[in-house]
Amino acid sequence: QVQLVESGGGLEQAGGSLRLSCAASGIILSLSTVTWYRQVPGNKRELVASITSESVIMIKYATSVKGRFTISRDNAKNTAYLQMNSLKPEDTAVYYCTAADLRGLFRGQGTQVTVSS
Repeated sequence: QVQLVESGGGLEQAGGSLRLSCAASGIILSLSTVTWYRQVPGNKRELVASITSESVIMIKYATSVKGRFTISRDNAKNTAYLQMNSLKPEDTAVYYCTAADLRGLFRGQGTQVTVSS
């Protein structure tokens, strides 16, 4: 059974930082494409950042977060991270991670990030 558990969300002031974690079990993140999405109720989900498997690593970011957010992966901990710096109120959303391997796509339950101005 695959489980992805996000943590690290919360309330932060504009300009501050948060680091989100996506702890995985039942799936090896180093062999998966890991993607962070965010969604505001009533809006479409937005791809924030993604990193492909270790075989050929490719990283991409949404234009809105490029230069402020960093996606990474700790293979020993089987955990992915999203370091978020210089936070803005428009970063407020539920953030969730997905991991995709040959079996399909799996997602976590999400963690709320709220940025106050």
